[in-house]
Amino acid sequence: MKEFTSPESRDGPDAEPVDKQVSQYDKILKENMEAVLPALMKNLLGIHAVDTEELPDDIQHTKERKPDVLKKVNDGNGNIFVLHLEFQVVDEKQMAFRMAEYCIMLLRQYELPVRQYVIYLGEGLPRMKNQICSENLQFQFQIVALSAIDYHTFLSADTPEGRLLAILGDFGNSDRLHVVETIVKEVIAGSQNGLLKERRLRQLVVLSNLRKLAPEVKEFMESIATWFKKERDALYLMGQEEGIEQGIAQGEEKKTLEFIRALLLNTNHSIREIAKLVNVPEAFVLEVKESL
Repeated sequence: MKEFTSPESRDGPDAEPVDKQVSQYDKILKENMEAVLPALMKNLLGIHAVDTEELPDDIQHTKERKPDVLKKVNDGNGNIFVLHLEFQVVDEKQMAFRMAEYCIMLLRQYELPVRQYVIYLGEGLPRMKNQICSENLQFQFQIVALSAIDYHTFLSADTPEGRLLAILGDFGNSDRLHVVETIVKEVIAGSQNGLLKERRLRQLVVLSNLRKLAPEVKEFMESIATWFKKERDALYLMGQEEGIEQGIAQGEEKKTLEFIRALLLNTNHSIREIAKLVNVPEAFVLEVKESL
């Protein structure tokens, strides 16, 4: 899966600069997509698949394209088709042309019907066009805005990864803090160990930024300190807010070191688990351990 708005996928003078934070949302979807996809297909797209097959995500004839999700789907009713999903954080003026390029390449390569959806993660409803109407071409794809989907739809997912998306759903007239509490509890309940709980809560904080919900998430996180040791939880929140994953590159190595030391001293996580959680090389964690 490529980044949501990778420069590779946008050509010409209309291409907009990519926000650094977009890569965080992209990373979360990459990590969770296989667990999220079945519920997403069933509940959002109305696709009931009895079998899916991974397809190569490199399509190349005159130019290369990397779809976010590409599956060969059998719905059990005699329909076999290629499912193509793209995830967008912001509106893209040229999205219809981009999707049309994908469609033609996929039709040519697989000789199967192609169903295309853009899953919009941003706030409100997207304004991007979803069709091309010209003298010799009629083309259309579907756009699904998560902000218009009742958050309960995502909470009914079988996996905690699927429940994470509830933070991007429509809260209706419900109290924001109450909804956040419900989502956090559901994500935690589906996580089998401390490391997974931390990882998914870290992802939840990142996604909450798309809805300006970070204050509510932080407030509730502080109220469930029993899930984690106080010191570790505080460092975890500080690390997410200030960008642990980019800390070294941005000259914030000190905060990263503090987080790693806290994990080494206060948890039973292995060197490998800590490296994965903080997103640093195992050798770096080992270096910190030896310095204690």
